Amino acid sequence: MIMAAITTTHPPVSTRANDRTPIFGGVVRSEWTKLRGVRSTYWTLLAAVVTTVGISALISSIYVNSTISAADRLTFDPTSFSLNGVFFAQLAIGVLAVLIITGEYSTGAIRSTLAAVPQRRTVLAAKATVFTGVTLVVGLVSCFAAFFIGQAILSTNGIQASIGDPGVLRAVAGSAVYLAVLGLFALGIGTLIRHSAGAIAALFGIILVLPGIVAVLPSSLSNAISRYLPSNAGQAIANTVKAAPHAHGGPPLSPLVGLGVFALYAAVTLGFAAFMMSRRDA
Repeated sequence: MIMAAITTTHPPVSTRANDRTPIFGGVVRSEWTKLRGVRSTYWTLLAAVVTTVGISALISSIYVNSTISAADRLTFDPTSFSLNGVFFAQLAIGVLAVLIITGEYSTGAIRSTLAAVPQRRTVLAAKATVFTGVTLVVGLVSCFAAFFIGQAILSTNGIQASIGDPGVLRAVAGSAVYLAVLGLFALGIGTLIRHSAGAIAALFGIILVLPGIVAVLPSSLSNAISRYLPSNAGQAIANTVKAAPHAHGGPPLSPLVGLGVFALYAAVTLGFAAFMMSRRDA
């Protein structure tokens, strides 16, 4: 997935009376103009919606047509199951988050951005704000659609959940928040590395490869570490069945604690990225 070169002319950014500190709202409008001016933004977000809804529906259809034992019914989490597509949607969200910063570095447009707004942390904060808002909207729409479609499919076998059941609303909305936090994490990685291929490889390595590496460690180490890995911790928000086992071993963190751990990863990464961005040449 390749992002088109960003050539958008930067609109003038309003400044305060001293003409030195840009008003944050003006920078946000500039970043919003750049994000919606790139065609690949729409295709990437569409891919996130389609994978969230489509893959969740496909997996639910396959499961509901299989033989389900009584023991499986007791531990089955229909809410989390109908949100399986989020695992794939995070790839599209992560790539887009990386590219909104590395795309400017690769084309040299970052120089124009920083010439218009010398306050580099303000630029990064504006990018994070715009991308978080867009991802939250897209995530909420796709996660709720995936949930209701998935439950409609699962109901044919009597294993569905209702949005009013304990923890269900938190799980569905929290999955959208997970995607937004993932975007911030990816934006931080992209800002640190500044090269699209390297940043995407690093992101996928952390999200997809690292859990697999930890899984082959001795069980005592795997069980202790796996629940604290970024993606494992964050995805705990989708669980509504207490102590639902994770694919890589070890009980996951509680939903809110897990999402909090993931948010901490994102905050530290983005904070360090802001620190480095203010001290390096464009």
